Amino acid sequence: MTTQVGAPLRSDARDNRKRILAVARLAFAAEGLDVPIREIARRAEVGVATLYRHFPTKEALHAAAFAEQMTLCSTIVQDALDAPDPWHGFSQMVERMMEQHALDRGFARAFTSSLPPAAGLAAERDRTLRALLDLITRTKSAGALRDDFVVEDLSLALMANEGIRAATPALRLAASRRFAAFILQSFQANPVRRDLPPAVHLPLTRA
Repeated sequence: MTTQVGAPLRSDARDNRKRILAVARLAFAAEGLDVPIREIARRAEVGVATLYRHFPTKEALHAAAFAEQMTLCSTIVQDALDAPDPWHGFSQMVERMMEQHALDRGFARAFTSSLPPAAGLAAERDRTLRALLDLITRTKSAGALRDDFVVEDLSLALMANEGIRAATPALRLAASRRFAAFILQSFQANPVRRDLPPAVHLPLTRA
């Protein structure tokens, strides 16, 4: 009887955790990291005490909410480092980052320094940044990347990418791909003119 009674409780706890994380990811991605804990609990339809049982601090909630994005970001950078051709790897990294960011506003926040240093996540981010710096050095040494390129230029590109507004995620992704093509030409040491992805109709002002 004890096992039968306990199983649903464990299932409820797992469901609560998943719901809290889903709500937190959406809230942090759309509204920033200052969304109050009480508001996260309200949207997840759980009590504040329940939320704190799963995530004792707001930093712990940040870390859990962005863990998947940080892992994906690390994978993208490492894949670029593993590419035989430095510029091809660098280009793929920029394109994939912008694509993910277009689909998930929280993706870039996992990459930026504004995220509070939570256990595990900050260390993973630091490793990713070191790998990114290695990629930049490797691509410059190959003569493919502008000598004056700095990692902040990638952050600037992601911030601009965040400003894309479109009617659907598919259109936002298409616009992001065209923007990435423009950005890569500006990053290249000796730009090669290539056909751009198709243009997307976008509003001239933010709704």
